[in-house]
Amino acid sequence: MEANILAQSRIPTLCLAQWKLGRKSKQPCVVGVLTRPVTGEAAETNVYKDSWFDHIAINHLSKSVQAATGLSNSKSGYESLVEASTMASKEFNHIQQQQVVIQALDRAFPRPILLLIRTLLPQSKFAREYFAVFTTLFFAWLVGPSEVRESEINGRREKNVVHIKKCRFLEESNCIGMCINLCKMPSQSFVKDSLDFEDMSCEMIFGQDPPESNDDPALKQPCYKLCKAKKNHATNCLS
Repeated sequence: MEANILAQSRIPTLCLAQWKLGRKSKQPCVVGVLTRPVTGEAAETNVYKDSWFDHIAINHLSKSVQAATGLSNSKSGYESLVEASTMASKEFNHIQQQQVVIQALDRAFPRPILLLIRTLLPQSKFAREYFAVFTTLFFAWLVGPSEVRESEINGRREKNVVHIKKCRFLEESNCIGMCINLCKMPSQSFVKDSLDFEDMSCEMIFGQDPPESNDDPALKQPCYKLCKAKKNHATNCLS
């Protein structure tokens, strides 16, 4: 079943993903720098106790992904979101995967609300630090526990980095290709992801531009030996 993929990627977010180095964004963004795991897999698995708010948010995003891809599943909770993503990685190439996720985000986060946020919180030190704190408080259900850290931007120190200790989506999917095409690349319209596949940690740096896709180290990483997408569907998850 084919999804209703947008002809041109519409970015329903706080900023447009900038693919050229040196090009300044007008809203917060994120970048990805990846390392290779020593063992190939993370040793421990986190156990999450989702609240009622978490369940609502997870179900809303899962339904949005299913509607965008045209592929439904009968699972529930975070398992449903991962299954929806896995099915998308099986049915679409990497470009189409990124497009359907952007379309899903467009469904999940209404454009009028995002435009209002852009108006009320234009690019500034306060906005970048606000978004960092907001992400740690309200998106743990999606990416797992995180904390705010400092980085340098325009010669000044700011608390604009969200360090995700162990990405929940990467841990559940255990697939670097799904992480890149269904999370990192499309999510660079919200934030810029600095990923570390050695311990499944992730950093989102507000205000930093991502590299061009051809130069992005994330796209040069081989996947895990126990990649669930490859195991279940015999797919090349990175392309």
